[in-house]
Amino acid sequence: MFLQLNHKKLDVYISSKELVVEIYKLSTFFPVEEKFGLISQIRRAAVSVTLNISEGASRKSIADRKRFYEIARGSLIEVDAGLEIANELGFLKTYDTNLIKQTIIKTFKLLSGMINAV
Repeated sequence: MFLQLNHKKLDVYISSKELVVEIYKLSTFFPVEEKFGLISQIRRAAVSVTLNISEGASRKSIADRKRFYEIARGSLIEVDAGLEIANELGFLKTYDTNLIKQTIIKTFKLLSGMINAV
């Protein structure tokens, strides 16, 4: 927000922030009793994607960068698994998941590309 660093221009960073916003919107449709369960877990995993991309981009060593990008991708997979559970529990019935699906796929591809390129 205050630092104007180059990682903020990366497509993967922008996509991951879009994912966080969508996750927060989507999770408002979950039952209130999931506040400290699935809602918290999925939100934290989504934020973790963006934060690990940021931290990885700031690392000097290639190994460190790759490790943070892999952690980000793992968190993205965690988001996907959480949404799968939410869907099976019927929490996503009234929410159009097309945008979040596209954002997850795009972010996954971009992260995988970065991991392979590092």
